[in-house]
Amino acid sequence: MERTLILLKPSCVGRGLIGEVTSRLEKKGLVICGMKMIQLDEKILREHYSHLVEKPFFPVLVKGMMATPVIAMCLKGVDAVEVVRLMCGVTNGRKAAPGTIRGDFSMSGSQNIIHASDSPENAEIEIARFFKPEELFDYSPLEIGYIYSPDEV
Repeated sequence: MERTLILLKPSCVGRGLIGEVTSRLEKKGLVICGMKMIQLDEKILREHYSHLVEKPFFPVLVKGMMATPVIAMCLKGVDAVEVVRLMCGVTNGRKAAPGTIRGDFSMSGSQNIIHASDSPENAEIEIARFFKPEELFDYSPLEIGYIYSPDEV
Protein backbone atom coordinates (compact mmCIF):
# COMPACT_ATOMS: atom_id res chain seq x y z
CA MET A 1 0.00 0.00 0.00
CA GLU A 2 1.07 3.54 -0.71
CA ARG A 3 1.85 6.01 2.07
CA THR A 4 1.34 9.76 2.17
CA LEU A 5 1.92 12.63 4.56
CA ILE A 6 -0.56 15.23 5.66
CA LEU A 7 -0.15 18.18 7.97
CA LEU A 8 -3.20 19.58 9.70
CA LYS A 9 -2.23 23.23 9.58
CA PRO A 10 -2.73 25.92 12.24
CA SER A 11 -5.95 26.94 10.46
CA CYS A 12 -7.26 23.44 11.26
CA VAL A 13 -5.82 23.20 14.77
CA GLY A 14 -6.87 26.72 15.75
CA ARG A 15 -10.45 26.18 14.59
CA GLY A 16 -10.88 22.87 16.38
CA LEU A 17 -11.24 20.80 13.19
CA ILE A 18 -8.66 18.08 13.94
CA GLY A 19 -11.28 15.45 14.77
CA GLU A 20 -13.52 16.34 11.83
CA VAL A 21 -10.72 16.14 9.26
CA THR A 22 -9.18 13.01 10.77
CA SER A 23 -12.61 11.37 10.86
CA ARG A 24 -13.14 12.02 7.14
CA LEU A 25 -9.80 10.44 6.28
CA GLU A 26 -10.50 7.37 8.42
CA LYS A 27 -14.08 7.00 7.15
CA LYS A 28 -12.72 6.95 3.60
CA GLY A 29 -10.70 3.88 4.56
CA LEU A 30 -7.22 5.38 4.92
CA VAL A 31 -5.15 3.84 7.70
CA ILE A 32 -3.21 6.04 10.13
CA CYS A 33 0.38 4.74 10.34
CA GLY A 34 1.69 7.60 12.47
CA MET A 35 0.34 10.75 14.07
CA LYS A 36 1.84 13.42 16.30
CA MET A 37 1.54 17.06 17.27
CA ILE A 38 4.64 19.14 16.58
CA GLN A 39 5.63 22.78 16.60
CA LEU A 40 7.26 23.71 13.29
CA ASP A 41 10.21 26.07 13.11
CA GLU A 42 11.63 28.13 10.26
CA LYS A 43 14.36 25.57 9.51
CA ILE A 44 11.95 22.71 8.77
CA LEU A 45 9.57 25.06 6.92
CA ARG A 46 12.41 26.25 4.66
CA GLU A 47 13.19 22.62 3.87
CA HIS A 48 9.57 21.56 3.44
CA TYR A 49 8.60 24.56 1.32
CA SER A 50 11.99 24.98 -0.42
CA HIS A 51 10.23 25.55 -3.74
CA LEU A 52 8.50 28.63 -2.25
CA VAL A 53 11.36 30.24 -0.30
CA GLU A 54 11.94 32.95 -2.93
CA LYS A 55 8.25 33.84 -3.26
CA PRO A 56 7.17 37.17 -1.76
CA PHE A 57 4.52 35.46 0.39
CA PHE A 58 6.98 33.06 2.04
CA PRO A 59 7.37 35.07 5.29
CA VAL A 60 3.58 35.10 5.71
CA LEU A 61 3.50 31.34 5.06
CA VAL A 62 6.17 30.71 7.72
CA LYS A 63 4.40 32.90 10.28
CA GLY A 64 1.08 31.17 9.59
CA MET A 65 2.55 27.67 9.82
CA MET A 66 4.15 28.49 13.19
CA ALA A 67 1.00 30.06 14.71
CA THR A 68 0.06 26.83 16.52
CA PRO A 69 1.41 23.29 16.57
CA VAL A 70 0.41 21.12 13.62
CA ILE A 71 -0.70 17.51 13.43
CA ALA A 72 1.55 15.39 11.22
CA MET A 73 0.03 12.17 9.95
CA CYS A 74 1.26 9.32 7.80
CA LEU A 75 -1.62 7.56 6.08
CA LYS A 76 -1.64 4.44 3.94
CA GLY A 77 -4.02 3.01 1.38
CA VAL A 78 -4.26 2.05 -2.25
CA ASP A 79 -3.42 5.18 -4.28
CA ALA A 80 -3.26 7.10 -0.98
CA VAL A 81 -1.56 10.21 -2.43
CA GLU A 82 -4.17 10.69 -5.14
CA VAL A 83 -7.09 9.85 -2.83
CA VAL A 84 -5.99 12.33 -0.16
CA ARG A 85 -5.37 15.11 -2.68
CA LEU A 86 -8.83 14.60 -4.16
CA MET A 87 -10.32 14.72 -0.66
CA CYS A 88 -8.43 17.95 0.10
CA GLY A 89 -9.57 19.86 -2.98
CA VAL A 90 -7.64 22.62 -4.72
CA THR A 91 -5.28 24.83 -2.70
CA ASN A 92 -7.50 27.90 -2.60
CA GLY A 93 -10.43 27.08 -0.33
CA ARG A 94 -12.70 29.57 -2.14
CA LYS A 95 -12.26 27.55 -5.33
CA ALA A 96 -12.33 24.08 -3.78
CA ALA A 97 -15.40 21.99 -4.51
CA PRO A 98 -17.99 21.55 -1.77
CA GLY A 99 -17.52 18.16 -0.15
CA THR A 100 -13.74 18.47 -0.13
CA ILE A 101 -11.90 19.33 3.08
CA ARG A 102 -10.85 22.75 1.81
CA GLY A 103 -14.17 23.31 0.06
CA ASP A 104 -16.04 22.75 3.30
CA PHE A 105 -13.68 24.41 5.78
CA SER A 106 -11.51 27.02 4.02
CA MET A 107 -12.00 30.48 2.54
CA SER A 108 -8.30 31.12 1.91
CA GLY A 109 -5.41 30.19 -0.34
CA SER A 110 -2.97 29.93 2.55
CA GLN A 111 -5.17 29.30 5.62
CA ASN A 112 -6.35 26.17 3.84
CA ILE A 113 -6.54 23.56 6.63
CA ILE A 114 -4.31 20.79 5.27
CA HIS A 115 -1.08 19.99 3.45
CA ALA A 116 -0.95 16.77 1.44
CA SER A 117 1.96 15.17 -0.41
CA ASP A 118 1.75 15.68 -4.17
CA SER A 119 3.41 12.46 -5.38
CA PRO A 120 4.41 9.07 -3.99
CA GLU A 121 8.08 10.08 -4.27
CA ASN A 122 7.57 13.34 -2.37
CA ALA A 123 5.40 11.53 0.16
CA GLU A 124 8.30 9.29 1.18
CA ILE A 125 10.64 12.30 1.46
CA GLU A 126 8.09 14.21 3.53
CA ILE A 127 7.31 11.24 5.77
CA ALA A 128 11.03 10.88 6.53
CA ARG A 129 11.21 14.63 7.25
CA PHE A 130 8.50 14.50 9.93
CA PHE A 131 8.70 10.95 11.32
CA LYS A 132 11.43 8.69 12.69
CA PRO A 133 11.05 5.06 11.51
CA GLU A 134 10.07 3.94 15.03
CA GLU A 135 7.17 6.44 15.01
CA LEU A 136 5.47 4.64 12.09
CA PHE A 137 3.42 1.48 12.41
CA ASP A 138 2.50 -1.04 9.73
CA TYR A 139 -0.72 -2.84 10.54
CA SER A 140 -3.99 -3.66 8.86
CA PRO A 141 -7.25 -2.88 10.63
CA LEU A 142 -9.71 -5.74 11.00
CA GLU A 143 -12.16 -4.07 8.63
CA ILE A 144 -9.65 -3.99 5.72
CA GLY A 145 -11.72 -6.67 3.95
CA TYR A 146 -14.67 -4.27 3.93
CA ILE A 147 -12.56 -1.41 2.53
CA TYR A 148 -10.91 -3.24 -0.41
CA SER A 149 -11.71 -6.30 -2.41
CA PRO A 150 -9.09 -9.07 -2.17
CA ASP A 151 -7.63 -8.26 -5.60
CA GLU A 152 -6.88 -4.63 -4.59
CA VAL A 153 -4.52 -5.26 -1.66
